[in-house]
Amino acid sequence: MKKALVTWGGWNGHEPEQCANIFVEVLKKEGYDVNLVNTLDVYLDEAYMKSLSLVVPVWTMSQITKEQEKGLIDAVASGVGMAGWHGGMCDSFRLNTQYQFMTGGQWVAHPGGVIDYTVNITKKDDPIVKGLSDFKMKSEQYYMHVDPSNDVLATTTFSGEHQGYTWVKGCVMPVVWKRQWFSGKVFYTSLGHVAKDFDVPEVKEIVRRGMIWASRA
Repeated sequence: MKKALVTWGGWNGHEPEQCANIFVEVLKKEGYDVNLVNTLDVYLDEAYMKSLSLVVPVWTMSQITKEQEKGLIDAVASGVGMAGWHGGMCDSFRLNTQYQFMTGGQWVAHPGGVIDYTVNITKKDDPIVKGLSDFKMKSEQYYMHVDPSNDVLATTTFSGEHQGYTWVKGCVMPVVWKRQWFSGKVFYTSLGHVAKDFDVPEVKEIVRRGMIWASRA
């Protein structure tokens, strides 16, 4: 049986516990043995971490020790998969550039806050998004600093209409990507601001498929 670790914490505005619980149930339905914890100290247990198939971090605007960070990064490098969403994975630890290098991106802005925008599926033959069509969101549209080596599966285009950020008009920003970190696979989507965002069927399905894709066999 595949083993998954889901860790949650940080800023409560992203509803980390509620979001984590949604995907604990998804993983259990997929046959995973899931451990849900509210601590980063679990990353210090090297043997346990390297026994996992998947880590799902749900932490925003928090801090991590060098030792905790090393435990997570080393586990993924060894082949443990990593999958996550929104600020829970790519606005977790703003001071930790090696963590950001591993995830492939870092949040910097969401012009206008919660707005209406479109997600465009761009790599339609990839199994994570195959069969899905472009869809609408009413949520935060993440503007991110992203790694050009990411394998981008979906994007969004900024209007430049919000907060005077006119220079971003027409900017096409990755929304869903996958990447490699040594022997580990990493999946991310900027969707999923709060738990209700996963009521959008495409969002929940993309995360489900992304977690399965990232998992070590």
